[in-house]
Amino acid sequence: MPDEAMTYRAAGVDIDEAQRALRGVAERIQATHSENVLGGIGGFGGLFAATFPGMAQPVLVSSIDGVGTKTKVAAMAGDFSGLGHDIVNHCVNDILCQGARPLFFLDYYGTSKLSSLVFDQVVGGMADACGEVGMALIGGETAEMPGVYLDDEIDVVGTVVGVVDLEKRLPRRKSKAGDSLVGIASNGLHTNGYSLARRSLFEMGGLSVRDNVPGLSTTIGEELLRPHRCYFNSVHPLLDEDNTVYAIAHITGGGIHDNLVRVLPSDTQAVIERRSWTPLPIFQMIQEIGQIPDSEMFRAFNMGIGMILIVDRDSAAGVVQRLNQAGEAAAIIGQTQKGSQDVQVV
Repeated sequence: MPDEAMTYRAAGVDIDEAQRALRGVAERIQATHSENVLGGIGGFGGLFAATFPGMAQPVLVSSIDGVGTKTKVAAMAGDFSGLGHDIVNHCVNDILCQGARPLFFLDYYGTSKLSSLVFDQVVGGMADACGEVGMALIGGETAEMPGVYLDDEIDVVGTVVGVVDLEKRLPRRKSKAGDSLVGIASNGLHTNGYSLARRSLFEMGGLSVRDNVPGLSTTIGEELLRPHRCYFNSVHPLLDEDNTVYAIAHITGGGIHDNLVRVLPSDTQAVIERRSWTPLPIFQMIQEIGQIPDSEMFRAFNMGIGMILIVDRDSAAGVVQRLNQAGEAAAIIGQTQKGSQDVQVV
C-alpha cells in the first residue's frame, strides 16, 4: 500500500495552493475593475457592461498572444516579475494598431508545479499593467500540469478585448506615397526572438544571464527581461485628436518587414532608413556571437523599433515632438513611395 493516500495533490496538482495564490493577488486584480465589471472574482465567466457613450458605431477588437520562450530566460534568472507586463503590453499594443482602447483582459497561467511567489509576480504584474491603461483584469485560468510543463518553468498567454468607433478604426485608407514613417523606440527584445537569442548567447556563446553586456552596467538577464513597452498612453491621444496618423504597425515576430507590410496599401512601398537610429547593444551582442546575417536580425527582432506610425508628411515633426514629450524616443525613420506592397530597409 502507498504511504500516502491517492489524492490530486499526490498526483502533482495542489488545488489549495492555487486558491491561496489567487487570494494573494485578488486585491490588485480588484483594483482594475471599474463600474463596467459586473460581479467579482471567481465566476465561471467575466461580465462586462458594454456601454460606450460617445461612440456612433462601437466595434470590439480582440487579440491573443503569449510571452513565448522569454519565460525560459526568466526561469534561468529566477526573475518572473516582468512577464505579466509583457503579455498585457504586447496585447494592448496589438489592438492599438486598429485604434482600439482596451476594455478587459483574460490570462492563462500554466505550470508544472504552482509557486505562489512566481504566480504573484506574474499575475500581480498583469494587474498593475492593466491598471496603467485603464483596463480590467476580468478573468483567468491557472493550470497546474505536471508532465506537460518542465519543472520550474511557466507558460503565459493573454487575451485582450478593446473597442474602437468604426469611423476611427485603423488603418485609414488615406495612407499614400510620400507619407512619413515615425518609429518609436523599444527597450529591448520585448517578447520576440528569444529562441534565436538564447541559441546565440547561451548555446553558442556559452554565456549566462549573470554575464555583463559589453559597454553597459547591466547583465544579459536584465537586458533580456526588460518588460515589453506599452505605447497606448502615448499614441492613443494622437488618434483621438486628429486624422494625421494613417496606420500603426506593432513590431513583433517577423520584425519591421513582416509587420509594417500588413498595414500598407497594395500600391505603396515603405523605405526604412537604417541609419536613422542605432540598435541597442543587446542586439549587436546577439548578432556578433551568433554570426547572424543582417537580414535575419531584422526578421527575428524589432532591432530597437517597437512601433511604427504612418503619418501625414506635413504633420510628422509635430507627432514626433508630442511622442517625445510623452516620454517616448521617437524619430522619422523613413517614408512611403509608389511601388509594390513591400518594405525595404536601406
